[in-house]
Amino acid sequence: MAICDLLHALEQHPKTRRRIAHIEVLPAREAVFGTLSTPLPEPLEAYLARRRIRLYSHQCAAIDAIREGRTVIMTTATASGKSLAFNLPVFERLAQHTEGTALYLYPTKALTHDQLKGIREIEQYTGIDTRCAVYDGDMPRSRRPGIREHSRIVLSNPHELHQILPWHDKWRRFFSQLQFVVIDEAHRYRGVLGSHMACLLRRLLRIAHLHGRAPQCVLSTATVANPGEFAHRLCGMPVTVIADDGSPRGAKHVLLYNPYSEGPAEGSTHRETCDLLAGCIRHDLQALCFTTSRRHAELLALNTREALRAAGCHGAAVAAYRAGYLPETRRELEANLKNGHIRGLVSTNALEVGIDVGSLDAVVIAGYPGSVMATWQQAGRAGRGADASLAALVAFHNPLDQYFMRHPGTLFGRPCEHAIIDLANPYIVAGHLLCAAAEAPLSAADCTRWFGSGTKAIAGALEDRHLLNMSRERWIYAGRGRATEAVGIGSGTGETYRVMCNGKALETMDRSQAFREAHPGAVFLHQGETYLVEDLDPEARRIHLRKEETDLSTEPQTTIEARIIAERSRRIFGDIGLGFGDVEVVEHTTSYRIMRYDRVIATNPLDLPPLRFATRALWCTIPEAICELLAGEHLHLAGGLHGAEHALIGIMPHHVLCDRRDIGGFSTAWFPSTEHPTILIYDGVEGGIGLAEKGFALFEAIAASALDVVRECPCDDGCPGCIYSPKCGNDNQPLDKQATEVLLEAIVARFPADS
Repeated sequence: MAICDLLHALEQHPKTRRRIAHIEVLPAREAVFGTLSTPLPEPLEAYLARRRIRLYSHQCAAIDAIREGRTVIMTTATASGKSLAFNLPVFERLAQHTEGTALYLYPTKALTHDQLKGIREIEQYTGIDTRCAVYDGDMPRSRRPGIREHSRIVLSNPHELHQILPWHDKWRRFFSQLQFVVIDEAHRYRGVLGSHMACLLRRLLRIAHLHGRAPQCVLSTATVANPGEFAHRLCGMPVTVIADDGSPRGAKHVLLYNPYSEGPAEGSTHRETCDLLAGCIRHDLQALCFTTSRRHAELLALNTREALRAAGCHGAAVAAYRAGYLPETRRELEANLKNGHIRGLVSTNALEVGIDVGSLDAVVIAGYPGSVMATWQQAGRAGRGADASLAALVAFHNPLDQYFMRHPGTLFGRPCEHAIIDLANPYIVAGHLLCAAAEAPLSAADCTRWFGSGTKAIAGALEDRHLLNMSRERWIYAGRGRATEAVGIGSGTGETYRVMCNGKALETMDRSQAFREAHPGAVFLHQGETYLVEDLDPEARRIHLRKEETDLSTEPQTTIEARIIAERSRRIFGDIGLGFGDVEVVEHTTSYRIMRYDRVIATNPLDLPPLRFATRALWCTIPEAICELLAGEHLHLAGGLHGAEHALIGIMPHHVLCDRRDIGGFSTAWFPSTEHPTILIYDGVEGGIGLAEKGFALFEAIAASALDVVRECPCDDGCPGCIYSPKCGNDNQPLDKQATEVLLEAIVARFPADS
């Protein structure tokens, strides 16, 4: 077997043998089939018979629950047939209600068009006329009226829905017959985007209600730890969870591969990923490689082709796949991967979602993708059905990746992370209240019913700012311009900056993104192309770019100030206090690094106004006894606090579904707000998005994992694998690894024994 041959070759070679951190074999699983409570209509049964499809147990459970009118979330493995499980009851209902309609929402255009093919296949075979169509920003204006007037299944995305809702009168036929809202790949809607999506869905359900409908929501997702809570917060309805997966699975060999097993000077994630991908292809394994950026996707594909040529393999096709390619180019790449003409494809997470690329033999993941959920989502792209497969995770030299290399059981033996949605972020809610009032006059009762208690006060504040006017006991939108233009889906605040090049708007971003990613001198990526930022104008809210081919990148350097505004919750562990509440953060961007890959080649000063925002944070106060312990061992208190802050932030994404860039940190030997040495970790989005709150609840587990990272890292003085942070605005000064370990040990020792 080719997979075993490849692994054997890696185990026999002296260099690669030392870099194998772990190999886990996940056993094959037989299919578990189910039976529906009542048969499907004859055309649908005939379709299944023609395709030789026998329904799995989870598909039958989902179909029966959807038939009963329940809101359903399916959380089963990649390629387990979730799409069929919601398509069948949708077609059944539309066959019964000949005017009925359904709206399908997808996170990417590529997935939308891929799923359209499956829906059309069912339609053509069964004769159930849905006139299904994609409606997104690429749709020619000439075709849009026909879709609004005739299509019964419309496939779109959240950004397009955001623009559609103000024009709901043009969609009266569709909304007045709306039976289903299907939300595929729902796990994508978490954090800031999830908070926006929750408000957007409430706006959609309100519009449907105004047109006389209460559509049923159906969600599918990758595995998350809290599917019921997540789905309830996303769509605001009681939810039935379908989680018992009846689909078959071939044996999966999971390789954890650590280029830095012999120290940072010896390793290179990029080089080892190229070698592994080339090794898969040389062993006749068709492979998909995931990487973290569009530029890395291009470089990995190029270098893998060179490695194969050097090894004498001249005929193996390797290509890159990323956003920025024309749709027809992406379709061609997908088709060539599916038919086997491409043997290796290097992609960003654009191919993580369920686009049908056929049955692959192997997946190589260059760097931990930020969550256990995403890791298994990517690994699941290989080995469909009963075929054996290989998934290889190649580690970066950072705390989280190195933690998994030393603790493989934490990857295989624990559930996925919690998906966070904050429904109370006033900045996000305020923007959607403006949009809702622009769509239809908004009463105080509407605020409470659709957007939750407390939102009446937000609407009142918007009235005070003359963005809403009261007329006949209802608010109407009174702002300048379209409300939807002031609210960017995915941004934390309505303060939107336009990114311009040669007079053309490329995209928009919120203020915090602009200051961190588009400061003067920054290297800016847009659709795979590189630009240099020439100017950031805070008054006009414009960013001006010029096109520039470069292999450089930039990172801002910031200093942080913080103050606690209000404590919402408190926990006590002996003499340690743990708080959660509202804070004000001030970020001063003082300079930026110019980097070529991981090497800093220059640091330039910056003169930007401070970024001041209100958010939510957790904070841990350190008692005098621990300070005396550190002093008695001649250890650096500030270096220990700073190291613990980095270690906690580095490991937090393992417990809370986030990227380390979603959270910020601050530590000081004396914090006026607490009058103690303090470590503070905050949501990096104005208003907060629930990450610090979840971290507050899970602090014991996060601190224990951080201690493991520091204690087990083989370095002497600290490194990127334990307490150094690539995003540290203070240039990782001061840091004291021994003080960090002693400090974290003292914190963990104060937790209850059963925590």
